[in-house]
Amino acid sequence: MFESFSNSEILSGMITPAVLVSACASLIFSTANRLGRIFDRVNLLKSEVELLLDGKRSFHEQRMVYMRHQLSVQKKRAVLIQRSMAFLYLATSLFIISSLALAFTLAFAKNLNWIPTVIALSGGICLFFASALLLYESRYNLTFINRQIEFTEFLESEVQRK
Repeated sequence: MFESFSNSEILSGMITPAVLVSACASLIFSTANRLGRIFDRVNLLKSEVELLLDGKRSFHEQRMVYMRHQLSVQKKRAVLIQRSMAFLYLATSLFIISSLALAFTLAFAKNLNWIPTVIALSGGICLFFASALLLYESRYNLTFINRQIEFTEFLESEVQRK
């Protein structure tokens, strides 16, 4: 019953998902950091809005338009980050399950050895979706940065005009 466990293909079949779990963990860590940066930026924007409402900043109308746009971008980014993290956690779970399923199918149901492959492929699809969402989110980050540069240039030109 357990003679097939000596095959190196079985061991590599169980290790491959473990390597993918490690890759997912790295992506989860960096994605969580991105979410933290969004939180920090939103707090900074909130502070700026409070200063505007207290009348401590010039160009009130232009700054409010800028802040609304920036908050909208950060909200979209946070949603994309959350969705990508959900896919990353799901991919991690599927890779772990596929490794365990391989062991169980080899020990108890060799005719069902396609199940771990399907589970691992599902994990790969989730990993792909998470990566696509992170790529899309990075475009929003670029929008945020470009808008910040444009507004800084606007303020600079207004100061020079005075």
